[in-house]
Amino acid sequence: MILESAAPPAANAALAVEFVMGVALAGGMILARRKRFKAHAVCQTAVVLFNLVVIATFMAPSFRHGVLPGIPSHLGRSYYLLATAHGVLGIIAELLGLYILLVAGTKLLPPRLRFTRYKPWMRMALAVWWLDLLLGLATYLRWYVRLH
Repeated sequence: MILESAAPPAANAALAVEFVMGVALAGGMILARRKRFKAHAVCQTAVVLFNLVVIATFMAPSFRHGVLPGIPSHLGRSYYLLATAHGVLGIIAELLGLYILLVAGTKLLPPRLRFTRYKPWMRMALAVWWLDLLLGLATYLRWYVRLH
């Protein structure tokens, strides 16, 4: 099986960057397990904040131009369905990451909006992020790759 990609360079770069960020998040989890919490915090914060740049520069414009015009009329097609699911889950993952950063790294949120048990929240965020990475890969394959 040979893969032929018609992806623009920006899509290839976004895919590579998202994969590296996913690996970095897993590495941050390992840092936390080794009780290297400062390094863990720096790693996870960098990924969540850098992802905002990727979303703003590539993913949001791509979604706005390539997917949004087909919603809701074309959601039955995999091209639109995968990209929409990826976009929605990606927003959830990013907002969850930002919320965790605010709770764990600042005192900006009032006590009633904060959590004290970090592990479940961080594990859930990592699981959502990786699921979204898989949806992003599926979207990339559906949009740009032809199988011969």
